[in-house]
Amino acid sequence: MSKKYKIAVVNGDGIGNEIVPAGISVLETVAKKYDFEIETQEFSWGAGYYLQHGEFMPENGLETLQSFDAIYFGAVGLPEVDDTLPAKDYTFKVRTEFQQYVNYRPVKLFSGIQSPLRDKTKKDIDFVIIRENNEGEFVQNGKIMHPDTPNGLAIDTSIVTRKGVERIAHFAFKLARKRDKKVTNVTKSNTLIYSLGFWDQVMGEVAAQYPDVEYNKMYVDNASASFVLKPEVFDVIVTTNMIGDILSDLGGAIMGSLGLGGSGNINPEKEFPSMFEPIHGSAPDIAGQNTANPIGQIWSAAIMLEHLGETKAAQNIVAGIEHTTAKGNLTKDLRGTATTKDVATSVISFIESEG
Repeated sequence: MSKKYKIAVVNGDGIGNEIVPAGISVLETVAKKYDFEIETQEFSWGAGYYLQHGEFMPENGLETLQSFDAIYFGAVGLPEVDDTLPAKDYTFKVRTEFQQYVNYRPVKLFSGIQSPLRDKTKKDIDFVIIRENNEGEFVQNGKIMHPDTPNGLAIDTSIVTRKGVERIAHFAFKLARKRDKKVTNVTKSNTLIYSLGFWDQVMGEVAAQYPDVEYNKMYVDNASASFVLKPEVFDVIVTTNMIGDILSDLGGAIMGSLGLGGSGNINPEKEFPSMFEPIHGSAPDIAGQNTANPIGQIWSAAIMLEHLGETKAAQNIVAGIEHTTAKGNLTKDLRGTATTKDVATSVISFIESEG
């Protein structure tokens, strides 16, 4: 009897309503080929839902999601909704409540796409950013006091715990063992001497347990420059919540477009469902035009299948993306003329015709 996976589908807003269905069509094709079943249920949550109901998801939303094997998510946000709300009321809420402490964001140059880094090739741009996803700078543990007075002040407190650093570090080192056995801790402990000094200390303690993996520490300013000048030095990057958020967009840029980047918010123990989404936003300015790049969303489907244990199906999707970009089937963000549907159809045709 074939395996069945229950997937909660949240298109979100803007281009989410085009790229998520494109990703689902790829998922359904690969499931048929590899003899497993994808059972989807759609939820119309996001900023559009907020405009109608005053909340991004219902009060029992998390309870509803908990019964699924994974969450396949587009992006949230609309110009008419306060842009501090999507993260607070949807994304961070799901990541925190479901202990999705690993944010997994691969960066690789696909065939047929020229990186803005003119001298770099596929062998130079192939690494993964592992971002700590539940702690650090984004815990929203702060306060604004007397904002309308001359003495107004605002405080955000970053939180770093031993448990939080140990678990993200172990994930990064175990991943490196499956890749090129190299971990770079991207930090800023020369100035954030307490929080990131402690982060580095614990990271070093975990590194000592993996003598077969090369371990380096790099300050974020140097890492930012190295993304551009020598991306080939990276294999697995492990870093904090905010640093990882910024660097993964830079990673998307050196791939050629943020539209290419996929990601997973992962609970490695599978005690809760993990959530898979592209790294870009909802791009309402191009919504409904069938021009959005679905590759980040489709790649997120592959990352989801990898997490669920369907490794061959995941690899087949990535091969389909490679085939599609190699033949120049590129969307507008990559200076091409292909539509969202064209790209999805090309990936599907590859999956159906290969093997």
